[in-house]
Amino acid sequence: MTRVIIVRHCEAEGNKARVFQGHTDADVSENGRVQLELLSVRCRNMHMDAIYSSPLKRAYATAEAINRYHHLPIQIEPGLIEIDGGEWEGEKWVQLPDLYPEQAHAWNCEPWNFATKQGESMRHVYNRVWEAVCRIVKANPGKTVCITSHGCAIRNLLCRCMNKPIEELNTVDWVDNTGISIVDFDEEMHPRIVLLNDASHLTEETSTFAKQSWWRPENRGSDRFD
Repeated sequence: MTRVIIVRHCEAEGNKARVFQGHTDADVSENGRVQLELLSVRCRNMHMDAIYSSPLKRAYATAEAINRYHHLPIQIEPGLIEIDGGEWEGEKWVQLPDLYPEQAHAWNCEPWNFATKQGESMRHVYNRVWEAVCRIVKANPGKTVCITSHGCAIRNLLCRCMNKPIEELNTVDWVDNTGISIVDFDEEMHPRIVLLNDASHLTEETSTFAKQSWWRPENRGSDRFD
C-alpha cells in the first residue's frame, strides 16, 4: 500500500483578490503565511518518505512549510500544476460571467465541458493529474508521499479517486487552502480515500473559505462567482 497525502496550497494573493490565477504564479498572501505556520505544525508528526510539488510558488511554499520538520528533498512534478486558464488568467472572478458567459456557465454548471480557447480543458486536467499521481505512486511503492497542488487539480484528482467519471465532478467538494486529503493505493493502483478535505488546523479567522461563498455546494449549478 502506498499512501498519498494531498495538500492544497496556502492562500495566495489571487485567492484573496478573487482573480483567476491558474498558471499565474501569484505570491503567498499574508494570511497564507499564517496558514503555512499552522500547516507545518499539523504535519510535524505525520510520517512522510517523499514530497512532491506543483512548480508554482504557492504550492512550493506549501511544500516547504510541510517539510519544515521532515527535511526531505522537494521534487517538482509538472503534472500537479493548476488548470491553465488561458484568457481567464488574471481576470476577476465576478467579471467572468459577463466576459465569457458560456465558459462561466460551464465552469459552475457543467465543469466537465469547461475549456478556454487559449488554455486547458477540464477533461485534460482530470487525466493529467491522475497520470501524475500514478507516476508518483509507482515510483514510491509502500511509502508515504505528500503532494502539494491546487484546488481545481485536486478536485479532479479526488473525483477520479472516488471512481467517478468527470461528468460527476460537481458532486465533489472543493477544498480550502491548506486542506488535506489522504488516499491509499493498493498494488493494483486502486485508490481508497482515508481523509477528505480536512482543514481542521485552520481557525475561522485564517480559513479562506470562511470569507467566501462561491465554493458552497448550494452555489453549484448557478452563475455565482462571489
